[in-house]
Amino acid sequence: MTKEDNESISRIVLASSSPRRKELVAALDLSLPVYILSTDSDETVESGWTPVQTVETLSLRKARAALDMLRQNKAHESTPGDLIIAADTIVALDGEILGKPASDSEAEEMLRKLSGRTHEVYTGVVCLSARSEKTIVQHRRTSVQMRELSDKRIARYVATGEPRDKAGAYGIQGFGGALVEGIEGCFFNVVGLPLALLSDMLAQYGIETS
Repeated sequence: MTKEDNESISRIVLASSSPRRKELVAALDLSLPVYILSTDSDETVESGWTPVQTVETLSLRKARAALDMLRQNKAHESTPGDLIIAADTIVALDGEILGKPASDSEAEEMLRKLSGRTHEVYTGVVCLSARSEKTIVQHRRTSVQMRELSDKRIARYVATGEPRDKAGAYGIQGFGGALVEGIEGCFFNVVGLPLALLSDMLAQYGIETS
């Protein structure tokens, strides 16, 4: 990629309201400003979609929704040099996709399913250039082994409120880390944004990370 291509990216737009993803992007120590833009994209999942199809499609919808918002709403001060980053994370157990629980009782049900078993965490990541609309869509998978969880422990964890906005009803970077026996793969993928993968994707736009 030429120097001119590199300089065409002047700002990162993170299409997410997740404070965890914001912190992870900051950890890359990019030499570009980062703008946070929460989107309200369609999260409908078709019957029979695989976990990979699900996270890649939903993250792509978020990125395109962000691009539309930037172009249509002057309040966001869109620039041609924007590079949009979007991501979506799910938990899958025996092919069943576990998203964010709709209630505390559903969170408890999810955690009982995960107790003592190994599940997979998938995150889809999209980079979309506002100027050229060059789009890169990839994903990462991590295996997570859960400890045996008693009903009492599950209830105590759910009472913290942490599971409410987490895929699979737990957050490995928070209190939920004590529920995990071990992982195989990228830890940051389980948090919600695989940094090594994102770094490789950004390099294709001429953006170097620390």
